[in-house]
Amino acid sequence: MNAFTHHSQAALAGSARAAWTEDQTRQLEQACQDACGAIAPAWPLDRAIAVNPHWTRVGLPLRQVAARMLLLGGIQVLPPREQLRQAWEQGRVTPADLDYALAQSAEAAARGIDVAYCLSVLGSSTQSPRLPLLIDVLDNDPQRHRRLSWRQAITHQVSQTCAAYFDRHQADWQPQRGMGLYAFWRETLEHDHGIGLLMGLPHLARGIRALPGCAREAERWVMQHLGLPAEVWADYLEAVLLTVNGWASWCAYLGWQARLEQGSDAHLRELLAIRMAWGALLLECKDDAAASHAFHTVQHAWARAPERLQQAQHDLLVDELWQVALEAGYQRRLAAQLRQTAAAPVPAIEVQAAFCIDVRSEPLRRALESVHPGIQTLGFAGFFGLPVAYTPLASEASRPQLPGLLAPAYQVRDGIQPAGAAAASGVLTAAVARARRRTLAAREQWQGNTRWPGSAFSFVEVAGVTALGGLWKWLRPGRAERARDDLAGLPTRYRALCRPQLETIPLADKVALAARVLHAMGLDRQIAALVLLVGHGSQSANNAHAAALDCGACCGQTGEVNARTLAQLLNEREVRQGLQARGIAIPDDSRFLAVLHNTTTDEVEAFDLDLLPPASQQRWHALQPVLAEAGHRVRSERAARLGLQTPQAPEALLKALRQRANDGAETRPEWGLTGNAAFLIAPRARSRGLDLGGRCFLHDYDAGQDADGSVLELLMTAPMLVTHWINWQYHASTSDPARLGSGNKLLHNVVGGTIGVFEGNGGDLRIGLSRQSLHDGQRWVHEPLRLTVVIDAPQAAIDDIIARHAIVRQLLAHGWLHLWRFAGNGLAQWKPEGWQALLL
Repeated sequence: MNAFTHHSQAALAGSARAAWTEDQTRQLEQACQDACGAIAPAWPLDRAIAVNPHWTRVGLPLRQVAARMLLLGGIQVLPPREQLRQAWEQGRVTPADLDYALAQSAEAAARGIDVAYCLSVLGSSTQSPRLPLLIDVLDNDPQRHRRLSWRQAITHQVSQTCAAYFDRHQADWQPQRGMGLYAFWRETLEHDHGIGLLMGLPHLARGIRALPGCAREAERWVMQHLGLPAEVWADYLEAVLLTVNGWASWCAYLGWQARLEQGSDAHLRELLAIRMAWGALLLECKDDAAASHAFHTVQHAWARAPERLQQAQHDLLVDELWQVALEAGYQRRLAAQLRQTAAAPVPAIEVQAAFCIDVRSEPLRRALESVHPGIQTLGFAGFFGLPVAYTPLASEASRPQLPGLLAPAYQVRDGIQPAGAAAASGVLTAAVARARRRTLAAREQWQGNTRWPGSAFSFVEVAGVTALGGLWKWLRPGRAERARDDLAGLPTRYRALCRPQLETIPLADKVALAARVLHAMGLDRQIAALVLLVGHGSQSANNAHAAALDCGACCGQTGEVNARTLAQLLNEREVRQGLQARGIAIPDDSRFLAVLHNTTTDEVEAFDLDLLPPASQQRWHALQPVLAEAGHRVRSERAARLGLQTPQAPEALLKALRQRANDGAETRPEWGLTGNAAFLIAPRARSRGLDLGGRCFLHDYDAGQDADGSVLELLMTAPMLVTHWINWQYHASTSDPARLGSGNKLLHNVVGGTIGVFEGNGGDLRIGLSRQSLHDGQRWVHEPLRLTVVIDAPQAAIDDIIARHAIVRQLLAHGWLHLWRFAGNGLAQWKPEGWQALLL
């Protein structure tokens, strides 16, 4: 009798379960919850937002997390030494930077670490052997070098099963899922006759039939027989999940969304059970002696896990020092810039423009202010404070338009509103919706003809030359403007009249919402005759990760819906009257206008101009030369990074960028948020006139108008967390592109329509950024720097927020970001022992 049959029959007969105490059951339950709780979510492609893949671990010090990830998953958290060596050799990190890093660490001084030692490690690797899982030890037969490793084969099989199970959009034939993920996997495996041959296990089917029937029983069976001490169970199970980290992150997203809706989701727990059950299944190929040896090896290795984790953490101090040194080079210049600013005379404000805090807004804000000093630019979160979900016309599919940390409170739906009408017409909206449904249905039928094997070739024959239209666009990309996908299928004459409408809510709620937004934006005191609400969106073709270049504050959508909704709300006469009663006076001739900054071409597009009075329309038209000149300046600034010839005439450069945006073969239509490194929460006077290089998030804040600190609290607990997520997604994708990045964009295959991508035809689901989003083919364009947050507010107000919010304390105390504040004519930095003058 082989090992698997012997052990499984005993377990299923109940003898082993009888020895499993209630206390052990509770310990296992807690260990499974802890392991699942360590996985951060990954959003789908159509709602892509940047996420710190270590978000669920920020309750631990950064260096401790780095040690854990090395040993549990072979994952690099701190910058690789090869990148650091290049930074040193190129002068990016200077001796002064390294001296500064050493001076910041009492532990380095106590251990006698000096510059010479820091330099000596750059030629070695930080990689430490992973703690072994059961499958690693079992995969030791003489034939293992002639076949796919069992770890790889299992990851591939589990990944393909998950792709089939979670797909709701891509496959025409959908499987039955009512049984749950674990049961679906077990049934799939029973009918997969190739996996056993691939793994060199021709008799795998016998083991499959003996598998435990439910997920919880599989968990218990494996942990019973592993015989590990209970204190390492959670770590072992986390290591198991890290072998399928991509799909684990997808399941964590499903759980995140369920919790936002006050529910729960069991998929991550079932994925853990699947991965554990594979360990039991592989015992099929081993006799009792081999199985006992495997158990002994795993037990011995994991008994030393606490000791090895402590040693790895000890060894990584030097890597942490290099992280600080790399950051010091950037921070030194930033500090010098912020110290040199002086309050300049503020010109008369003619136009106000509220931009998203996104780093790509900084160059355009700077250019606009330089071209036209009468423009006051503001920084604010790109969802404009509207906690809404949006449902396009003729659709019941609702999508969130706010940061992933939040849940929608209001609904926005499209309506057909002719110019001059106070609201959308219900009759006209219904008629246009019916027309759109017919158009989209016909288009779906047309596209369906290309998917079925029996009709694909005949379809091309019938379609003839019309089928070459798409190919022609690839061969000769045009200069078309950004496509508005939310208008697809609408009759052309109604496109300009289709407007997002905030669903009916009480007037008092509208007024309260408007007042909160204006106060947070600093627009409750002085409002210009024309206020631009500038959302942003990207433009690219054939790009699975297109949403990742749109607005993260809008959950991977453009800022159009939010900007248009807020503009209509603030232009509404009844809302203005309600605001007047609250002491917020909007001048009668002031109007809010929604516009969109195309971050690929740096063009600015306006919406709903026909709803504005003639005087406001004239003000907008008068701004066109200013916008054109500012856009050209930003395009010229960005051209070199994109490999475009500089300088170029304005028309030629805009043409080149539009063609890149429409080129289906272009892997880098823009650089996105590459280079992000700092977040400034301060009045614009602190940064106006500074060239921050498109690396700084900018949120306007006036402490003098925030007596109770409520706005600062909101900024430190929402935008600061969002920018931290963005910063660490870029950091992680650069530090470990193989495990925390999505790989080569040229090899991507979309999974489930919107779930994510495979690199090639299988392996784990890939998360994070593609290599092309971070590397230009010769060098890394992004530097893995932790975010430096700089706040202009009283120390007491900042300290009070840190004291009351555990997540903010954890980010600071555990080294996940830096915090500075303006202190007189200088800067101070937060340290666990208290604020200290910044010595950079």
